[in-house]
Amino acid sequence: MDIKLDLHDIFSDGRALENALHGGMQEAKEKRAKALEIIPGKGSGQLKKSVLRFLEKNYKGAYHRIEKDDKNWGRIFVHFRWEK
Repeated sequence: MDIKLDLHDIFSDGRALENALHGGMQEAKEKRAKALEIIPGKGSGQLKKSVLRFLEKNYKGAYHRIEKDDKNWGRIFVHFRWEK
């Protein structure tokens, strides 16, 4: 199971953005998702950088790896490995 989090509508609201990211990570944990797909959009790339910094600062160790989609640079995949 994968979870999708689209940030297009809240890109300019820092608090809503953080809440959405916390919520997405919590949902992924609760559902033991294989991946969380975060869609910051293409834009200037600043939102994508902010998302990556946020994950590094708040969730380091909670995910297995982060993948930046090389075919669509407006997407980030957070991959998980859950213990059985």
